[in-house]
Amino acid sequence: MPLHTRIVGGVLAVTLFTQLSACGTLFFPDRRGQIEGKVDPVVVAMDAIGILFYVIPGLIAFGIDFATGAIYLPNGQYSMAPDTLKQAVDAEGRIDNAKLKALIERHTGHSLPLDDPRLIRHSGSVEQLAAFGLAPAA
Repeated sequence: MPLHTRIVGGVLAVTLFTQLSACGTLFFPDRRGQIEGKVDPVVVAMDAIGILFYVIPGLIAFGIDFATGAIYLPNGQYSMAPDTLKQAVDAEGRIDNAKLKALIERHTGHSLPLDDPRLIRHSGSVEQLAAFGLAPAA
Protein backbone atom coordinates (compact mmCIF):
# COMPACT_ATOMS: atom_id res chain seq x y z
CA MET A 1 0.00 0.00 0.00
CA PRO A 2 1.24 3.47 -0.76
CA LEU A 3 2.05 5.73 2.16
CA HIS A 4 -0.63 8.25 1.14
CA THR A 5 -3.38 5.62 1.38
CA ARG A 6 -2.18 4.51 4.80
CA ILE A 7 -2.15 8.07 6.10
CA VAL A 8 -5.65 8.77 4.80
CA GLY A 9 -6.91 5.47 6.24
CA GLY A 10 -5.30 6.19 9.60
CA VAL A 11 -6.75 9.69 9.78
CA LEU A 12 -10.18 8.32 8.84
CA ALA A 13 -9.95 5.59 11.50
CA VAL A 14 -8.90 8.07 14.20
CA THR A 15 -11.71 10.45 13.15
CA LEU A 16 -14.35 7.74 13.35
CA PHE A 17 -13.02 6.45 16.67
CA THR A 18 -13.03 9.88 18.30
CA GLN A 19 -16.53 10.64 17.06
CA LEU A 20 -17.88 7.33 18.30
CA SER A 21 -16.28 7.89 21.67
CA ALA A 22 -17.52 11.48 21.90
CA CYS A 23 -21.16 10.61 22.39
CA GLY A 24 -22.29 9.69 25.91
CA THR A 25 -25.42 8.13 24.46
CA LEU A 26 -23.32 5.26 23.11
CA PHE A 27 -21.40 4.66 26.33
CA PHE A 28 -24.24 5.18 28.80
CA PRO A 29 -27.48 4.04 27.15
CA ASP A 30 -29.02 3.41 30.57
CA ARG A 31 -28.95 7.15 31.27
CA ARG A 32 -31.22 8.04 28.37
CA GLY A 33 -34.48 9.66 29.38
CA GLN A 34 -33.14 11.74 32.25
CA ILE A 35 -34.26 15.36 32.16
CA GLU A 36 -32.07 16.92 34.84
CA GLY A 37 -29.24 16.29 37.24
CA LYS A 38 -25.53 16.89 37.61
CA VAL A 39 -23.59 16.92 34.37
CA ASP A 40 -21.08 14.09 33.98
CA PRO A 41 -17.61 15.63 33.44
CA VAL A 42 -16.41 12.55 31.52
CA VAL A 43 -19.12 12.90 28.89
CA VAL A 44 -18.57 16.67 28.70
CA ALA A 45 -14.83 16.10 28.16
CA MET A 46 -15.49 13.57 25.38
CA ASP A 47 -17.91 15.96 23.68
CA ALA A 48 -15.45 18.85 24.12
CA ILE A 49 -12.73 16.83 22.41
CA GLY A 50 -15.18 16.34 19.55
CA ILE A 51 -15.69 20.11 19.34
CA LEU A 52 -11.94 20.73 19.54
CA PHE A 53 -11.17 18.57 16.53
CA TYR A 54 -14.42 18.55 14.57
CA VAL A 55 -16.73 21.47 15.40
CA ILE A 56 -19.98 20.36 13.78
CA PRO A 57 -19.88 16.69 14.90
CA GLY A 58 -18.84 17.81 18.40
CA LEU A 59 -21.81 20.16 18.64
CA ILE A 60 -24.06 17.39 17.39
CA ALA A 61 -22.67 15.08 20.09
CA PHE A 62 -23.43 17.71 22.76
CA GLY A 63 -26.92 18.18 21.37
CA ILE A 64 -27.63 14.45 21.32
CA ASP A 65 -26.33 13.96 24.85
CA PHE A 66 -28.45 16.81 26.23
CA ALA A 67 -31.52 15.75 24.23
CA THR A 68 -31.34 12.14 25.38
CA GLY A 69 -30.21 12.94 28.94
CA ALA A 70 -27.07 10.79 28.68
CA ILE A 71 -24.91 13.72 29.76
CA TYR A 72 -26.38 13.69 33.29
CA LEU A 73 -25.02 11.54 36.09
CA PRO A 74 -27.42 8.82 37.22
CA ASN A 75 -29.44 9.57 40.31
CA GLY A 76 -29.87 6.45 42.44
CA GLN A 77 -32.94 7.63 44.31
CA TYR A 78 -35.16 7.19 41.26
CA SER A 79 -34.28 3.59 40.50
CA MET A 80 -36.03 0.44 41.63
CA ALA A 81 -34.94 -3.16 41.63
CA PRO A 82 -36.92 -5.35 39.23
CA ASP A 83 -37.74 -7.73 42.08
CA THR A 84 -39.80 -5.05 43.82
CA LEU A 85 -41.90 -4.60 40.69
CA LYS A 86 -43.02 -8.23 40.89
CA GLN A 87 -45.46 -7.18 43.60
CA ALA A 88 -47.50 -5.23 41.00
CA VAL A 89 -47.97 -8.27 38.74
CA ASP A 90 -50.93 -10.52 39.47
CA ALA A 91 -51.08 -14.32 39.08
CA GLU A 92 -52.17 -14.06 35.44
CA GLY A 93 -49.23 -11.84 34.48
CA ARG A 94 -51.18 -8.57 34.23
CA ILE A 95 -49.96 -5.37 35.82
CA ASP A 96 -52.14 -3.77 38.46
CA ASN A 97 -51.80 0.00 37.92
CA ALA A 98 -52.86 0.88 41.46
CA LYS A 99 -50.23 -1.40 43.01
CA LEU A 100 -47.59 -0.19 40.56
CA LYS A 101 -48.39 3.45 41.33
CA ALA A 102 -48.18 2.79 45.08
CA LEU A 103 -44.83 0.95 44.70
CA ILE A 104 -43.29 3.74 42.63
CA GLU A 105 -44.55 6.40 45.02
CA ARG A 106 -43.24 4.52 48.06
CA HIS A 107 -39.76 3.87 46.60
CA THR A 108 -39.11 7.07 44.66
CA GLY A 109 -41.42 9.63 46.22
CA HIS A 110 -42.93 10.51 42.82
CA SER A 111 -46.56 10.06 41.93
CA LEU A 112 -47.03 8.98 38.32
CA PRO A 113 -50.34 9.44 36.47
CA LEU A 114 -50.83 5.76 35.63
CA ASP A 115 -54.59 6.26 35.31
CA ASP A 116 -54.17 8.87 32.56
CA PRO A 117 -56.20 7.91 29.46
CA ARG A 118 -53.27 8.97 27.24
CA LEU A 119 -51.04 6.31 28.79
CA ILE A 120 -49.71 3.95 26.14
CA ARG A 121 -49.10 0.36 27.23
CA HIS A 122 -46.46 -1.67 25.46
CA SER A 123 -46.35 -5.43 25.59
CA GLY A 124 -43.05 -7.09 26.33
CA SER A 125 -41.42 -10.25 25.11
CA VAL A 126 -40.19 -13.39 26.84
CA GLU A 127 -36.60 -12.24 26.29
CA GLN A 128 -37.27 -8.99 28.15
CA LEU A 129 -38.76 -10.90 31.07
CA ALA A 130 -35.77 -13.25 31.17
CA ALA A 131 -33.41 -10.24 31.24
CA PHE A 132 -35.07 -9.11 34.49
CA GLY A 133 -35.14 -12.62 35.95
CA LEU A 134 -38.93 -12.91 35.67
CA ALA A 135 -40.75 -16.03 34.54
CA PRO A 136 -43.50 -15.56 31.97
CA ALA A 137 -46.96 -16.26 33.37
CA ALA A 138 -50.11 -16.22 31.30
